[in-house]
Amino acid sequence: MKFRLPIIGLILISILTCAQDKNPVNKENNHEVIVSGLNIPWGFTFLPDASILINEKSGKLIHFKNGTKTEVTGLPEVYVRGQGGLMDIILHPDYKENGLIYFSYASSEGEGDGGNTTIARAKLKDNTLLNLEILYKAEPNSKRGQHFGSRLVFDNDSYLYFTIGDRGNRDVNPQDITRDCGKVYRINDDGSIPKDNPFIKEPNAKKAIFSYGHRNPQGMTLHPKTGKIWTHEHGPKGGDEINIINKGKNYGWPIISYGVNYSGTKFTELTEKDGMEQPLHYWDPSIAPSGMAFINSDKYGDWDGKLLVGSLKFQYLDMCTIKNNKVIKEERLLDGLGRLRCVEQGPDGYIYVGIENLGIVKLIRK
Repeated sequence: MKFRLPIIGLILISILTCAQDKNPVNKENNHEVIVSGLNIPWGFTFLPDASILINEKSGKLIHFKNGTKTEVTGLPEVYVRGQGGLMDIILHPDYKENGLIYFSYASSEGEGDGGNTTIARAKLKDNTLLNLEILYKAEPNSKRGQHFGSRLVFDNDSYLYFTIGDRGNRDVNPQDITRDCGKVYRINDDGSIPKDNPFIKEPNAKKAIFSYGHRNPQGMTLHPKTGKIWTHEHGPKGGDEINIINKGKNYGWPIISYGVNYSGTKFTELTEKDGMEQPLHYWDPSIAPSGMAFINSDKYGDWDGKLLVGSLKFQYLDMCTIKNNKVIKEERLLDGLGRLRCVEQGPDGYIYVGIENLGIVKLIRK
């Protein structure tokens, strides 16, 4: 008995040491709270008048204007379970002309019990959503509470990309292109399928799929110079990834991975395989990434061009220095403020970050 406590203590110290994130803290930054009193601001976007539309995961769409928060009416019914709820929101590239707003949410409509990720668009008038259209609904529904995705990005050709996680069914969904989930999708802005999508001619394939073999991508952004779609996704224990998304490619989940089961056991011996893409970068330990944006302005000096990724687990904004498509340096910004859920560059060139149980903050470089 006298040896048990020291041994257990050593084991706990070892586990805790392995679980710590080693990225250094950058102290050249501060923040200003722009919108307070939010719970889980899953996604937000700026309107042309500089007001902000904010999706609370619980199913509320908030319009923040002139210091006042107003709840927008007209949302469809949102299925709130686990990681699912009201998620991302963006504007059409030609919003000033067409007034279209796009958002993702979990819905119980369709086949089966539970819910799954849905993409919709609508117009906003007097804080009410009008002309709601469902553009895509993942099938079938599931009662599982994990891995809904789901980020939204328009590319330079006005194609809409969105992500849907594997919904916790890793051994079935991600590698099967006849099934939804565990994929990055591409559609036209009206929900129709582009004629050059990679699996348009594959029998029984989900024609909207653009890439597959993903676990749970909760970050996606357009590279400001190359126009390529970048994503990150949650690994299991270890193995969170950054990927550049290419048409028709297989990103390997769960055949290859740099992570293990949460219990510490292995589910695969492979970290690479012919025909499967390698990540640009992976984290071990996992940082639980959510939200993603490049700095593409002159507001931060030589930080221009750096990639920003929110960490839910370690509660900081990870600033990644990229060289030749490799992450060569990482630094912690906004350290310890809370779980960072979403990251956007505003029309003023400043970076804004949604932080759980705090709100939306503006990143300031000292």
